[in-house]
Amino acid sequence: MSAVESRLAELGLTLPEVVPPLAAYQPAVQSGVYVYTAGQLPMVEGKLPVTGKVGAEVTAEEAKDLARTCALNALAAVKSVTGDLDRIARVVKVVGFVASASDFTGQPGVVNGASELLAEVLGDKGVHARSAVGVAVLPLDAPVEVEIQVELTQA
Repeated sequence: MSAVESRLAELGLTLPEVVPPLAAYQPAVQSGVYVYTAGQLPMVEGKLPVTGKVGAEVTAEEAKDLARTCALNALAAVKSVTGDLDRIARVVKVVGFVASASDFTGQPGVVNGASELLAEVLGDKGVHARSAVGVAVLPLDAPVEVEIQVELTQA
């Protein structure tokens, strides 16, 4: 078991299976020393646990937990192309999309769920640049979607 996966286990988390694509794309691709993930929904065992807009049907706290799940799914996507999460030199960028009610402005707090998970699991390597964007709707009526970019150590 890799050090990163050992850390996940210490946190009571298990790396999930890679979420299959919903359309014509790959969950993650590697280009040189970088891995870019597709937007990851908060799928758990093939299903969205909650749907709707944050600030309406979904609370900000629920959405923050969902963003955490998105980040875990993104790590699974990274592993699917690298074979080993210990190859992560650092998380470079996180982009979080929050399906928001028209008056909801707490997108940064929601996306903190993803950022905090990456820091808990990867330590300083998990600290990154980030965007948190409010949107009208996401695929499958998901409340949150997260994509990450990581830099790898040389193989």
